[in-house]
Amino acid sequence: MFEELLEDIAQENGLRETNTWLKLGTGLSAIVLCLVSTGYAAPLFIALVLSAAVILLARVDLRTYVDLFLVPLWFALLSAAIIVVISRGEHVYWNWDPLPFLSFSISRESINTGFFILCRVIGGMAALLFIALTTPMTDLFIVMRKVRVPDFVIDLAMIIYRTIFFLMDHVRQIHRAQVMRLGYSGWMESVSTFSMLCGAAFIAAWDAGDDLVRAMDARCYNGKFALLGENRPVELRPLAALALFLLAGSLVVIASQGTTLL
Repeated sequence: MFEELLEDIAQENGLRETNTWLKLGTGLSAIVLCLVSTGYAAPLFIALVLSAAVILLARVDLRTYVDLFLVPLWFALLSAAIIVVISRGEHVYWNWDPLPFLSFSISRESINTGFFILCRVIGGMAALLFIALTTPMTDLFIVMRKVRVPDFVIDLAMIIYRTIFFLMDHVRQIHRAQVMRLGYSGWMESVSTFSMLCGAAFIAAWDAGDDLVRAMDARCYNGKFALLGENRPVELRPLAALALFLLAGSLVVIASQGTTLL
């Protein structure tokens, strides 16, 4: 399952030992470049560079990366298609007025707008996947503490992150047991089986919360979890690669200002 696979990749990828600040700087700066760009070329350039870094440098399996990328891409394509249909423009290619107050059209301007937004989303998705596939959550928690995020926010995030994996694993085991017992063989059986699955997951979550509270009390919890992590040095090669990426991305943003598909 992807919720386990992502953490495994983040812990074992080729950029695991790279400084966390550099990886976060790369992803966040890529998002900023996508937002300030006024042409579609810059987001596509950013997506291409970061995808190549994930596949070649982090050594993430190409099929896994494509599968992860396709999930949000379908939502982006649907949103872009809706923008193309409902936006208006001067150079109209197709128009349909089913109701007096409802109109659909496809124009040159709407196609350019929809394609530009789609490219921005693709660039942003590549940046987020770069962070998710190269940086474990434990390193992100350490960064959050260093930037003075309140301790209760970090502790709550750590508890939520742990509970997500626990619940997903518990639900998966119950679902497999129900399938082996033909619990989803019919419509009525599926409804009853799913309701039992939800009830069992709720009870398991409640019991896990009680166990966590007792464990925290036994360890003299004082309102702050201990965070264990390594302070990796900033190496010259990754720093130079980040600087080169920012320079190239900025140049593409400037050179592609106002460029459109049509």
